[in-house]
Amino acid sequence: ADFDAKKKRKVAEIYQALNSDPIDVAALRRMAISEGGLLTDEIRCKVWPKLLSVNTDDLPPPPGKELREDNKDYQQVLLDVRRSLRRFPPGMPDDQREGLQEELIDIILHVLKRNPQLHYYQGYHDIVVTFLLVVGDRLATALVEKLSTHHLRDFMDPTMDNTKHILNYLMPIIDQVNPEVHDFMQSAEVGTIFALSWLITWFGHVLSDFRHVVRLYDFFLACHPLMPIYFAAVIVLHRQQEVLECECDMASVHHLLSQIPQDLPYESLISKAGDLFVQFPPSELAKEAAQQLAERTAASTFKDFELASVQQRPDTVLRQRFRERLRGEERLRGEERTKSILTKPRTNRFVKLAVMGLTVALGAAALAVVRSALEWAPKFELQIFP
Repeated sequence: ADFDAKKKRKVAEIYQALNSDPIDVAALRRMAISEGGLLTDEIRCKVWPKLLSVNTDDLPPPPGKELREDNKDYQQVLLDVRRSLRRFPPGMPDDQREGLQEELIDIILHVLKRNPQLHYYQGYHDIVVTFLLVVGDRLATALVEKLSTHHLRDFMDPTMDNTKHILNYLMPIIDQVNPEVHDFMQSAEVGTIFALSWLITWFGHVLSDFRHVVRLYDFFLACHPLMPIYFAAVIVLHRQQEVLECECDMASVHHLLSQIPQDLPYESLISKAGDLFVQFPPSELAKEAAQQLAERTAASTFKDFELASVQQRPDTVLRQRFRERLRGEERLRGEERTKSILTKPRTNRFVKLAVMGLTVALGAAALAVVRSALEWAPKFELQIFP
């Protein structure tokens, strides 16, 4: 009864924000972030366009046959969409699913044709199908186009340089909360590729329950474009015990982390991701993220190679033992620190996140936000990055 009362109250608040003049977008962002998100697909059809500042009175026309003619991406899109069977509700009649797959192809080709600066990537269809299933083809086309030129812009570059750099934010976030997990992952040399499909599909490719996917989309649409990487970090931190009990080698840790559990406590993790974003915003982590990048370039690894010969000197061994003892003490402190960071009172968190999320409503300004977060990644380093 209490749950139903809370749900009714939230629905009333959402419609009040939608009906106010002007529409209270900040309130809608808070509703999308807070527990339960936007609750129903009917509400999402009304709120998602407001979160992306899309005019629902000016939707793209239905696609013509010429859309698929001489389109360089058509064959790859077709292959990916044909493989997307599991993204449709189980039990859906074949003819209905096949019709939706045709619409999915047209949405993707429409966005790419209108925005030649964007490049298709495998996994993009996992995001588009979520919008198609929630809001229908014409509105999905408008929403996906706005999203592709803002939140997803870095994934749609000709190269993966910026995508790799965004992944480099993962380890600094983990380090802020639990240095032991960070050090363990660094020792295992696991890297961050295990989280690539999470990031570029907004978890749509790896989560089997559609309800969880749309709940995350509520959250990501209302927040900063880098929020998915914070959510990836809290998943790793949530599994910290499993990680630390794993064999400390790349294959074992990668295998563990790439198998994402389906029974995650989503509301709790969304809260924690929001907390971490407010405490450690991208601007504070940018230098460390660039350092992650720099450490993988040939210029920096040469120095490591040069120094390897001194690693067995007696004073080096003694220092190593001293560091290991300190790490043991740090582990105890780290547990307390993790507990303290993740249980801090969340005063005004929704307000802060909603304000940070407003960059999306500013159109091109959202792209500047992502670019500013990448300012510590010099272009020459990005070109060296393998």
